[in-house]
Amino acid sequence: MTAWMLRTGQGPAHPISGTRPGMAVPEGVGEARGRKVCRVPGVLGGVAALLALACGVGVAHGAEGAASGAAGAHGASTPGTQAQAPRQGGGGDPSRTDDVAAAGGSSWRRAAGVFSPPGSFVPSDALTYDTRLVPAGARIEVTQLAGPSATRVGVRLRGLVPRRAYGMHVHTSPCGADPVAAGPHYQHRPAATADPDNEVWLDFRTDEAGDGRAEALHDWGFREGGARSVIIHDRQGGAGERVACFTVPFGPPGPVE
Repeated sequence: MTAWMLRTGQGPAHPISGTRPGMAVPEGVGEARGRKVCRVPGVLGGVAALLALACGVGVAHGAEGAASGAAGAHGASTPGTQAQAPRQGGGGDPSRTDDVAAAGGSSWRRAAGVFSPPGSFVPSDALTYDTRLVPAGARIEVTQLAGPSATRVGVRLRGLVPRRAYGMHVHTSPCGADPVAAGPHYQHRPAATADPDNEVWLDFRTDEAGDGRAEALHDWGFREGGARSVIIHDRQGGAGERVACFTVPFGPPGPVE
């Protein structure tokens, strides 16, 4: 059994976080709230990532460069794939967006949200339990690229405390007002070892702007309904206080709803 932690640590802002001076803006990229933005190229990026996976291209790199290549396809559909248009306001959350795509026995999912405290006037699927470490308005994007023999999970965050280490893991249940609602870490082999091989660890360190990113690659896939959220912890490793949570419907490879 093999697992890798890939490109963990500092990284550039992700698509849902806006842009910095001098940054090129890809077609379809924009803020997650405040205006309506077409995100179909993001779905096409997922389709391109699936095709790269099917053709034997490294899983860890397939989704990164896929969006730009897909955007150049002028919105053309790819034979053998099915894509779903972005969904906004999942579960009553107006800040949330979800993209899904499938090709053959593989699937790609993307979920993005904006953190707010539990009980806020505007509901959110991204909850911060400690606004000192995860401020309200901070942003998160989670992607999953799942094939028959490998699963890649990536996270990008913006607006956290600069130059700080955070822990992050995939958990078994959706987020709730109580941090314990997300349940324990998801484990490939239940009740076995708690380590990066048997669980999905996404520890990261933010850069000077408070942005961070991490990726994990495993040679196994999620069980249907078994993984439902990511938890941000106040320190890296296998434990730590739960400071934020984002509900993400992870799933096995194959058709997506």
